[in-house]
Amino acid sequence: MTFQITANEYRRFQDMLEQYSGIVLGDGKDYLLSSRLKQLLAQQQLGSITALLDSLDGDQRLQEKVIEAMATHETQWFRDDSPYRVFRERLLPELAALRRPLRLWSAACSSGQEPYSLSIEIEEFRQRSPGRLAVGEQILATDISQAVLTQAKDGVYPSLAMTRGMPEPYWRQYFQPLAEGRWRLDSRIKQRVEFRQHNLQHGFDGLGRFDVIYCRNVLIYFAAKLQLDLIKRLHGSLNPQGYLVLGVSEQVQNLREYFETVPCHPGVIYRAR
Repeated sequence: MTFQITANEYRRFQDMLEQYSGIVLGDGKDYLLSSRLKQLLAQQQLGSITALLDSLDGDQRLQEKVIEAMATHETQWFRDDSPYRVFRERLLPELAALRRPLRLWSAACSSGQEPYSLSIEIEEFRQRSPGRLAVGEQILATDISQAVLTQAKDGVYPSLAMTRGMPEPYWRQYFQPLAEGRWRLDSRIKQRVEFRQHNLQHGFDGLGRFDVIYCRNVLIYFAAKLQLDLIKRLHGSLNPQGYLVLGVSEQVQNLREYFETVPCHPGVIYRAR
């Protein structure tokens, strides 16, 4: 199935996507609609973007399918390394001194590699330093897409996904081989992580407070106003002196009353004031 996208349709779709998900789709990317929505339009027996847009009002399931098709779910194990090194070498030893169960939040967790990587780091710390961490640490992992959360909850990954960032010793220690080149994550790592569907545009009531929030490579898809609002609300979800970890290309600017910058060489993290 092929379809043409008019300038008006593209503008309507941009407005709709930002309204429902916060994602800002830049100009000149109408080719993404053709490639990512082709299958959905065929499934819904819709012949145009206009027909799709007209069908979205009040149909939450269809809205979710459109967002799922358009969202970028790029992820890998221990992505960029530095945020995990900082967690391993600085944050875990510091937070262990609190002598209470830690709470972490992996926002926009995609198919689970980030929260599970953090859980592996916690397990490794426990093995290196028995008794230092209070029992009962929790990792909340949220994403707007129910489809990727379903995959994440299973904790089963194909070999191709395993080759993307997973160190060989961890691979062999924390995964069991299944048929057809798939690997199942050990229950010790899975049990720390709770997956929950959540749209970052919505309130954080009910999520609780956290010692560390990982919200990496998310702000870059949002408009400046939503970025500012989100940063302030993330601050409100941190415990005193809690930490916010962003992506390498994301920065907290003009918010000194909320955060202080902590250099980590390379990169920075942000400590709540």
